[in-house]
Amino acid sequence: MAIVLKGHIHIPKEDLSSVKAHLGEHIRLTRDESGCLEFRVTQDQGDPLRFSVFERFRDKESFNLHQRRVENSEWGHVTKNVTRTYVVLDDEDGLKVVT
Repeated sequence: MAIVLKGHIHIPKEDLSSVKAHLGEHIRLTRDESGCLEFRVTQDQGDPLRFSVFERFRDKESFNLHQRRVENSEWGHVTKNVTRTYVVLDDEDGLKVVT
C-alpha cells in the first residue's frame, strides 16, 4: 500500500536562499531512496516563499525511513524554520495515515 504526502511548505524570507541552494540535493537523495516512487517540490509562481510538495512511497516503512533520514540531514537543518502543511494518505483508499 503506497503512502502519499501532499501539501506545502512556507519558507521564512531570510531562509529562502539557503533552502533553494539545498533543494536539488534533497530531491536527488530522496528520489534515490529505494522506497520512493515519486517526489516533487515546486516553487509557487505567485508566492516565492511557498513550495508545493508531493511524495509517494512504496509503503509506510519506506515513508518512515525517509522521514528519519530527513530529520538528521542537512536539509532538515536548513529547513528547521519552515512551516509545513501536509496531509499523509494511504494511496489506495485515501484514508489518513497516522505515522
